[in-house]
Amino acid sequence: MGRPAGIAALVLVAAAATALGYWLGRDREETAPGPPPAAEARVPDTRPLFSLQDAQGEMRSIAEWDGRALLVNFWATWCAPCRREIPLLNELRARYADRGFEVIGIAVDFRDDVLEYMKTTPIDYPVLIGEQDGLEVAQSFGMQTMGLPATVFTDRQGRVVTIHVGELHADQAAVILGAVEDVVAGSLDPESARQRIRSQLAELREDRT
Repeated sequence: MGRPAGIAALVLVAAAATALGYWLGRDREETAPGPPPAAEARVPDTRPLFSLQDAQGEMRSIAEWDGRALLVNFWATWCAPCRREIPLLNELRARYADRGFEVIGIAVDFRDDVLEYMKTTPIDYPVLIGEQDGLEVAQSFGMQTMGLPATVFTDRQGRVVTIHVGELHADQAAVILGAVEDVVAGSLDPESARQRIRSQLAELREDRT
């Protein structure tokens, strides 16, 4: 795919709003505007297996983080909400690292642009980079069309607990990660966690209005 055509494809697909909210319990905030939602897609019960290059050009498999609860954040350098999230993701990684938790950034963007951006913006968690490959990874999570940013939360067994579409805020992260920790502890199953997340995020929305 040529660079101009590739840019058009990335922006068009990544700008589309996802249609997965009924299952995900997500609180859709700000995403890049796009066309109407596509047909609903099935989110897998467990995290798919995939590999992408990291910032050093080495191929990394998501299986390297088996046994850890994950926050997998899809982002791009041209996405303003994505850029605003980075300090919070750095903070979450530092706060939860000793609890068996890891943040993984997946840049759905051109490699040169990502590397240039990372020269001036501290990112304290692993970043994987994929153009079309990054979109295919998002699709493997059931996001046939997506808005950026989008964040997948899994437990230590790789079970997908929820996907949050839109900019993630600290209070939302606290709600979701609290539920993930309860899933890890065995006091909640993933479906019950999703129900609790939906309810608590709805309360947050009401408090903001």
